[in-house]
Amino acid sequence: MRALKSLQQALEQLLGNARLVATPLPGTDIRLWLIDAANMDRAFSPEETRRILEEPPYWCFCWASGLALAHKLARHPEWVAGKRVLDFGSGSGIAAIAAAKAGAAEVIACDIDPLALLACQANAELNGVKLGYSEDLFAEKQPYDLLLAADVLYDRANLPLLDRFSAHARQSLVADSRIRDFRHPHYQPMGTMQACTWPDLAEPDEFRQVSLYRSVP
Repeated sequence: MRALKSLQQALEQLLGNARLVATPLPGTDIRLWLIDAANMDRAFSPEETRRILEEPPYWCFCWASGLALAHKLARHPEWVAGKRVLDFGSGSGIAAIAAAKAGAAEVIACDIDPLALLACQANAELNGVKLGYSEDLFAEKQPYDLLLAADVLYDRANLPLLDRFSAHARQSLVADSRIRDFRHPHYQPMGTMQACTWPDLAEPDEFRQVSLYRSVP
């Protein structure tokens, strides 16, 4: 519970009375500590807006692509069963937790944000699964069987990451709702899914369409 206490304190510094709530995710048996939905229905002060822009609390939301990937892993546990898996840009840890629940032998939540890693820890405890943690994919020495990446291609400047993933994993699964039309010779489209960020940010419908890709040799 120490991780949860630290996260709550960090959230209060950003948004005053905001609280983390153990939130069930639709279509899953996973719960995450997410920002309370009521706090998203008010107007933010200029100072709160400034703080959010400077230090976005990505870790207290379950983004649509992560939720879509969690649904896929639950339907296809054979993709991760018995494998060493790394969840890149883990955020709240939704994909990492889904992989652990689907039977992965080892799951590493990887994120450069220390608060995100704390969120992954608190959420792993909430769901009764064990995760490992890493701050830097590119410092990892041994390749993983599978790399998961959800909502990390929000900017086309991040597309070169796709080439770097192959040096650290034998296969990659990518889910993204912002850049859905990329073409890459080593990635194959797997179709689209409908998903929503939680708490619901009332995002446009275009950001509720999640595209899935897998790497190919």
